[in-house]
Amino acid sequence: MNRKGSEKRTTKETCVTVAIDLDGSGTAECKTGIGFLDHMLTLFSAHGGFDLQVEAKGDLEVDGHHTVEDVGIVLGKALSQALGDKKGIQRYGTIFIPMDESLVMVSLDISGRPYLHMEFPALAPMVGDFDTQLLEEFFRAFTVHSGITLHIRVLYGRNTHHMIEAAFKALGRSLRQAVNIMHNSSHIPSTKGLID
Repeated sequence: MNRKGSEKRTTKETCVTVAIDLDGSGTAECKTGIGFLDHMLTLFSAHGGFDLQVEAKGDLEVDGHHTVEDVGIVLGKALSQALGDKKGIQRYGTIFIPMDESLVMVSLDISGRPYLHMEFPALAPMVGDFDTQLLEEFFRAFTVHSGITLHIRVLYGRNTHHMIEAAFKALGRSLRQAVNIMHNSSHIPSTKGLID
């Protein structure tokens, strides 16, 4: 089974390339120009067991918005490509991840129906070089272009870095559950006969 996806998006604002292997070993090479985003994508890869390559060149002299959103778009498209016809996948994943004082729940459905629900307490405006307002832009772009239903909820927490980090780790772990292949199964996990 070759569950790999690669996508490239070039606009007047950014050039983003993403490659993902759902059956990799969790190695990542991420170069977006935004150090904190690179760190979060690396955690997503490591905790999901996905091989991930991300390269982005964007108009960071303006701000990080276009780069962060476009990375979400291209990662979502690459994931969708890697999933193919979705035969045999578990489809659903739910995980709770603690990080020190913070606890985050992520639950997702590879449904073909993009939807994002996020519940975060007030965050510090910046973490390193990352504008925390862009967190929702990233997750929305990712869900729309991957076709997944994604719920992210911080049950409690105080440290902005911890809450965001736990969310990316939980996204990796819950997606790992959802993309796992059911034993001896080649059916599409939907009574409709397709996920689209």
